[in-house]
Amino acid sequence: MPRATGTFTIDSWDPQPYDEGEGATLSRVHITKTFDGDLAGTSTTDIITAIAQVETSAAYAGFERFTGTAHGRKGTFVLHHTATSHAGGSGLSWTILPESGTGELRGIRGGGQIVNEDGAHSFHLDYELD
Repeated sequence: MPRATGTFTIDSWDPQPYDEGEGATLSRVHITKTFDGDLAGTSTTDIITAIAQVETSAAYAGFERFTGTAHGRKGTFVLHHTATSHAGGSGLSWTILPESGTGELRGIRGGGQIVNEDGAHSFHLDYELD
């Protein structure tokens, strides 16, 4: 199974709070990114976030459409994100939505993780192609 690794930068982050109740703020966030490495391209992401008022705990879920290349194969696919973080650690994972691949990435499936270290983002994505 191939493993794609690399980094990405967040080009835009547009949060829209919709529930600022006691305990946590819930927001919709639209994000654009640029990927470098084994995945090269851009993406648009929409997530729903929950951030505790003490700001040491947060979670999100959402979807991202990647457009570019994976190890030189051109196309698009959709990633499903889930993440939780707190003062003791975090877990950020993504899976490819089955049957969402297009072009040379048709039939792609798999999953991986995102690492956020002091604002620098890296990733790995283990995938298979039909």
